[in-house]
Amino acid sequence: MEEHDLIRGLRARDRQAQEYLYEKYSRALYGIIRRILFDEEMAEEVFHDAFLKIAKKIDSYDEAHGRLYTWMAAICRNSAIDKTRSKEYSVNSKTNTIDAYVYGLESENDTASAVDGIGVRELMDDLNEEQRLVMECIYFKGYTHSEVAEIHSLPLGTVKSRVRAALQVLKKKLGTS
Repeated sequence: MEEHDLIRGLRARDRQAQEYLYEKYSRALYGIIRRILFDEEMAEEVFHDAFLKIAKKIDSYDEAHGRLYTWMAAICRNSAIDKTRSKEYSVNSKTNTIDAYVYGLESENDTASAVDGIGVRELMDDLNEEQRLVMECIYFKGYTHSEVAEIHSLPLGTVKSRVRAALQVLKKKLGTS
């Protein structure tokens, strides 16, 4: 199914389009959430809520501002980050077991293959090493710009410049600039 047909079907609340969306993108979107939330139950809850949010807000999606996957990934990523800032998360994270952490690390490999399957990795290959590092931290691991700057001992302005430059490369590659 072509992306514009999928969007049209989602806007028409077509069940077949919704099933296709779930089948095609659920693993990759869930993987984004799992990279941020190691607790499986919480990640599933956030994924469910994010998927409903995608369905409800599909009318606000604007093709001129980027691809559907990027828009959905941002919703999932932001939903997961919002959850990490919640009181429920801070209480649960203090009691997480090592098993939840290890499972989270193991699931990253599944996510990588799902992301590869929809072509995101190919796009990332066009970025230089510095750009790829910040984009992976921010968009796949859920770090904020400030966290990336702190973790990699970079000035915040440098992180933001690399993100901006990476987005320009990706827009050129996708022909949306």
